[in-house]
Amino acid sequence: MKIVVIGGSGLIGSKLVKSLGAQGHEVVPASPKTGVNTLTGEGVAEALAVADVVVDVSNSPSFEDAAVLEFFETSTRNLLAAAADAGVGHYVVLSVVGSDRLPDSGYMRAKVAQEKLVVASGIPYSLVHATQFFEFVQGIIDAATDGDTVHLAPVLIQPMAADDVAAEVAEVAVGAPTNALVEVAGPERFRLDELGRTILAAQQDPRSVVADPDARYFGATLSDRSLVPADGARMAGTSLDDWRTRATRGK
Repeated sequence: MKIVVIGGSGLIGSKLVKSLGAQGHEVVPASPKTGVNTLTGEGVAEALAVADVVVDVSNSPSFEDAAVLEFFETSTRNLLAAAADAGVGHYVVLSVVGSDRLPDSGYMRAKVAQEKLVVASGIPYSLVHATQFFEFVQGIIDAATDGDTVHLAPVLIQPMAADDVAAEVAEVAVGAPTNALVEVAGPERFRLDELGRTILAAQQDPRSVVADPDARYFGATLSDRSLVPADGARMAGTSLDDWRTRATRGK
């Protein structure tokens, strides 16, 4: 099976390329580093030629509202046109749990726009919604920091390891198109503010965390279940402690 991984040089993409290649598939990593620019269309048709599956795990270089919307809409249109011409039989997109529940976030609006284009394309598809990655929790903390204080909403979050995200996407990619949404999440639920305290304490970081119900999450106001999946989601196996142990060993 020929599988093209859009964003194949990134955190999830590089893991996908390795995993799918180990399974014996012909895997093509596609990114600006390999001469494929989905925003301009450069190299897209050539990369997707005779592809069986396209997996899009790419991300916008800018999270500014207008720029991120332009990236996902333009890139997705370019990819879908090339996929249709190539006769691609399965189009897989990695998105975010709660994207449709956070309209105040420009990034989430852009992901929803991307998904709508895929669903309307007529190409068999699977949408994979993953919860936040452990690897990005530090970024959430830093974005919520004001001086020595971190303002985080006391809402539920169910993060997962990037390795588990890649494994779940790989499993979906080699299966039949679902023409539906698949949610994946980590095995543990935390309060976001409590998770922030745990991460900072483990790093001996002196910043203090305030449970702030009005704290924004990359521009969005959160409700208690904004960041967690619905019942029936696939559960990954890596706990926070497991992930931290692996991350420490990898240093």
